[in-house]
Amino acid sequence: MTKALITGSAGHLGEALMRRLRDEKHDVHGLDIIGSSFTDDIGSIVDRAFVRRCMADVDVVIHAATLHKPHVATHSRQDFIDTNITGTLNLLEEAVAKGVKAFVFTSTTSVFGDALVPPAGAPAAWVTEDTVPVPKNIYGATKAAAEDLCQLFHRNQGLSCIILRTSRFFPEEDDNRAVRDAYPDANLKTNELLFRRADLEDIVSAHLLAVESAASIGFGRYIISATTPFTKQDLAALRSDAPAVVRREFPDFEALYSQRGWRMFPGIDRVYDNTHARRALNWQPRFNFGYALERLRNGDDPRSGLARQIGAKGYHAETFAEGPYPVE
Repeated sequence: MTKALITGSAGHLGEALMRRLRDEKHDVHGLDIIGSSFTDDIGSIVDRAFVRRCMADVDVVIHAATLHKPHVATHSRQDFIDTNITGTLNLLEEAVAKGVKAFVFTSTTSVFGDALVPPAGAPAAWVTEDTVPVPKNIYGATKAAAEDLCQLFHRNQGLSCIILRTSRFFPEEDDNRAVRDAYPDANLKTNELLFRRADLEDIVSAHLLAVESAASIGFGRYIISATTPFTKQDLAALRSDAPAVVRREFPDFEALYSQRGWRMFPGIDRVYDNTHARRALNWQPRFNFGYALERLRNGDDPRSGLARQIGAKGYHAETFAEGPYPVE
């Protein structure tokens, strides 16, 4: 790539991308509303003139800047529309004007919303790119709308756009107090690698492969999550007795967990399938549940070095008594 523009360069993913591209000696430019060692220009993507200045000589855009779910209770719906929709539109317009060759948009599995939770007694949901999104909050709704803008700009302006629907990769504590109280944080996140989490290292590799593949693919939406060991045949049992299903695949997991006072979730309600991303992008994620268990056997941290290096950033300047961020 000649020159890459990374939006959200002070965030978890933005910093990780900036680190990787700088290490590989690429010409990379970071923008964010927050200053950091990885931010070259401080400003908002809502400001069209600012976006235009930052787009000078840019060949590739990786758009990771966003208002997240943790901002739902602290920001207005208009804020979400301004940042997640108008900001994305500004970037797309300027990318076309500058002849950008690849536009990679970081979306989220939150676009699926209510489609992720089946009715009580039903099997777990098997979530693929064919699952119809049913956003349940302004975050999911604005990310879904931004995805549609990307598709529109590919169809009408010929911009090569890849959308990556990333699953959980934040290092902060879970926002659900009952879950936080029931499971140690590392236990919770290791469990989630089975069905709804990815390591930051694998998220970064997917984005860089998307850049390489954008021209040949043209347009695509992909789920980016750790490779699950489960199949569709496991869905009913996962909902009612997840430990039994996990035990079948990983017979020693309970002994490893017991040493740490950990537990498996009693039930799992959805499974993200990353098959399409692995095939289309030639993506080979490493950090799955089996890898985490191997690390635990050796007394190592299951997280990648990159995830540990960046650590937790938080989503707000202030702290909240009810948890890492307020819930709507």
